[in-house]
Amino acid sequence: MPTSETGPAEPDRLPPPSGVMGSAGADTAGAPRPAARVPIDRKRQRSGDDARERAMRAAISVIAEKGTAALRMSDIAARAGMSTGHILYHFGKKDRLLLEVLAWSQADLWTRFQQAADRAASPAEKLDLFVRAYLPRHQGDERYALWTQVLAQRHDEAGKRILTELLDGWDERLEVILREGRDLGYFAEVDLPEFTVRAVAMLSGLAEDVMFGRPRWQHTSAHAFALSALERELRPTGQG
Repeated sequence: MPTSETGPAEPDRLPPPSGVMGSAGADTAGAPRPAARVPIDRKRQRSGDDARERAMRAAISVIAEKGTAALRMSDIAARAGMSTGHILYHFGKKDRLLLEVLAWSQADLWTRFQQAADRAASPAEKLDLFVRAYLPRHQGDERYALWTQVLAQRHDEAGKRILTELLDGWDERLEVILREGRDLGYFAEVDLPEFTVRAVAMLSGLAEDVMFGRPRWQHTSAHAFALSALERELRPTGQG
């Protein structure tokens, strides 16, 4: 999904967002994996889930406008039509709110990725969709900025488990695509876990470049670069 900031514009082939940052899925085979969920303090549920969802939608809206660094709980409260105390009642603190918003955003991203992958004609097209979903759409992409801020925070064990599940979700989805492509003869025989680690590490490095605004991606597509590198290594022996 490069923009003029990351390279030549390319069509966004993922379904449009449903009011949440980012782009999409679930595993490309079998039943969707449940989205990571921040453990909820049952004492804070008396106002109901509707208020929590309204607060998260308000947070996403404010983050899109101001970024995560400038985000204030009072801004979220004003946007949600709630008091700051009500926001604190549901989430306790800003760090917890950001973690829950990230999990909610990621669930939306994977849902829409899965919808697009289900319509894909081949594993190669699914790989293309995966790369598009992984990389930030432009410098300052709100979803990726949220990832960066949340990962930089100190987390308790529950928070670490949530983040580990979200990060592992990328590896698992890519490995499913690679296995399908290998089994159908689209991709070469590769060590799936090892290749997945290298592929995700490369994508993460490119994503940091795009978010930083390195000049080399101003007129070149990071998506096209990454996809070409992956396809070269996955091309079966004997194919041009």
